[in-house]
Parts: sequence; C-alpha cells; structure tokens
Amino acid sequence: MTTTLSHTPLYNVSVELNGRMVPFAGWEMAVQFSGINREHEAVRQAVGMFDISHMGKFILRGEKLIEALQSLVPSDLSRLQPGEAQYSALLNAQGGILDDIIFYDQGIDPVTNLPQGVMIVNAATKSRDKAWIIAHIEDQAIVLEDLSRDKVLLAVQGPQAEATLQPFVGDSLSEVKFFGHITTTVLGKPAFIARTGYTGEDGFEVMVAPSVGVELWKSLATAGVIPCGLGARDTLRLEAAMALYGQDISLTTTPLEAGLNWIIHWETKGKFIGRQALEQQKAAGVTQKLVGLEMQGRHIARHGYPVLFNGQTVGEITSGTLSPTLGKAISMAYVPTALSKIGQSLDIEIRGKTYPATVVKRPFYRSPNRPKNPKT
Repeated sequence: MTTTLSHTPLYNVSVELNGRMVPFAGWEMAVQFSGINREHEAVRQAVGMFDISHMGKFILRGEKLIEALQSLVPSDLSRLQPGEAQYSALLNAQGGILDDIIFYDQGIDPVTNLPQGVMIVNAATKSRDKAWIIAHIEDQAIVLEDLSRDKVLLAVQGPQAEATLQPFVGDSLSEVKFFGHITTTVLGKPAFIARTGYTGEDGFEVMVAPSVGVELWKSLATAGVIPCGLGARDTLRLEAAMALYGQDISLTTTPLEAGLNWIIHWETKGKFIGRQALEQQKAAGVTQKLVGLEMQGRHIARHGYPVLFNGQTVGEITSGTLSPTLGKAISMAYVPTALSKIGQSLDIEIRGKTYPATVVKRPFYRSPNRPKNPKT
C-alpha cells in the first residue's frame, strides 16, 4: 500500500536547492542539502535555515484561555506575560508525555478582544494533540484554530540569525528576548516571530503565509544562508540534549524520568492531568532516568541499541550520533536510576559486539551564543 506524503509550501524550493527528500511523520522533507556536517557547522558558527512547516500550529483564544490550558500542562502558564513563551508537555493521567509543546502568550487579540495564544506541537502527534485539547476545553468557550497547513514555519538559527533576518522584518529583533515573540511584518506582510529553537543556538522561528515563506526562503538563500535539513537538525538538538518526541520521550515516559522536572511547577500549580501520578512517582523515586552517554571510541550508539551492565541488558539507546562539534559519539538512553550517576561505566551492544560508554552530564554541548530561558 502506497502512502501519499504531504508537501510543505517550501517543498519545491527545497528540491530546487538539491534537498534530498525523505519521508518524515507523513511529510516529504529534506534530510540534507549540502551535507549534514556543513549544515551543522553553519548553524553553530554562522546561520542556517530550516523548513519546519510540517509542525502543528494552533491558535487558541477565549475569555479564560490560560485557566483552561492550566489543567493540560504541568507548567504554570499564569506566570507568562504577553510576549513570553513556555516549553511544556501535554500529559495523560499516568503522567506519560502525549507531546512536548511550546505555548506563546499573545495577550489580548485586538480583533476579537479575547486572550489569545499560539501553540506549536509535533507533526506526528498533531491530530492526537488537537483532539485531546479540544476534548478538554470544549466546554470552556475556547476556540482552537488549526493553521498547520495554512502557514509556513521557517527556523533561522545561529549566532548570525538576528543580523541576517533583521533586514526582512518590520520591527527590531534585538527587542525580542529569548523565549519571547512578536507579531510584526516580514517582507511587509503579517508575521509571527519567536526567539526559540531546537538547535541549542540563538535564533528565530517565523510563521507567515505560504507565499511570504517562499519569498523569504529564497531571499535568505540569496543572502547566503545555508539551507539545512532534518539530519543537521537532529545532530544539533542532540548535542544540546533536546528530547525528540517518539524516541527520547513518549507516552511511556514521564517528565521526571526524562529530566524535565523543571517544567513541573509544583508550588504554584493547582490540579493538572497527571499530577497525582507524578506526585506518587516523585515520592517513591523514579526507577529509570534518561542519561547522556559518551562512547569511549568512535563507534556510534544508535536508536534501539541495547545498553548493558555486567553483561545484562538494562536499557536501550533512544538517540545517538557522532557529534560534529565535539568529534565524539554521543547518545541518550533510559537506564535504571542506580546506574544513572555521572561517570557510571556501561556497555553498548553494536552488531553483536559490546563497546564501553560512560554516563556524562547533559547537555553534551552548551553554546556560548544561546541565552538562558527565563521561564525555566
């Protein structure tokens, strides 16, 4: 049975730039253009751009919007001021992660005169997220508008992102703080710009109409910005130890196990879905933790490879790569809590042979260009 893949509005220009297209979460996306290492280095040293239009994009509005969303996430959204954002997660009753999301508080919408916000979710879970959210807010007069196929989402990432993007934007990007966002213009047309990202670098995500997105992509390419694909996106985010949904976090893992304790605002939050399960887990102590691993050689521990201790399988690699920045093989895996301490020696089974690895501190690489998230 042949599955028809969806195309983003930037598909044709990606093909024109020799993007190598692959299936991803139901979409045909570029895995690389000029090479993963070159694209990775461009983002770490200068600036690169990514088509992330496949991601889910929701506009939410209603008189008691924040109150309605508070029950869906473990983070205290009431702390946000208009123009600020919060990384968080949708949880089920067992504390399992339905998806990791970013919510952007836009304050009062001047057209509807109602509180409004943007929520960005993962492509593979968009339909499930949408149904979950609607099911829990439908009796609270909250409207969810799905713009997933109506807007381009383009990420411009790297230490030169601000200077490179600024000529195309109607307002000063220097005024946008990290994990801040503005409604402005790009190429003279309405745009939403957020100073967030998934690379471990400073940078921006730009949401615009498809025609504007195509023009911006071409303009940035002409200005010398390196187009980047899913391959570099993965190596960049893994160096920064950012979780990939479906691999590092899922319905079977909780924020406490994944090292996302910081998104749970125990003291200022009231009830939220999964709170009771998380409280019980916190009291009992987690039995497994997501750790960073560094191979002692250059053998790469990839997703699905067994993690061993004293010859016994104790876990499984969730993500792994050869870090272009560090020149080392790095990975993440869930292991028993007793084996999660920094410096712990473990083995990875690779094609029937075992190779030594060491538990190391995350992130593997911390960019000097990336500011600290003020809402952590």
